[in-house]
Amino acid sequence: MKRLKELAHENKRLKRMYADLSLESEALKDVITRKL
Repeated sequence: MKRLKELAHENKRLKRMYADLSLESEALKDVITRKL
């Protein structure tokens, strides 16, 4: 049970990390397209 909670916590952390990177990528793409 403890391992399951650890994995759930890690999964949540990784999803947040992915979302942050994805959002940053979209923001950079937006900036680039506005400059062109």
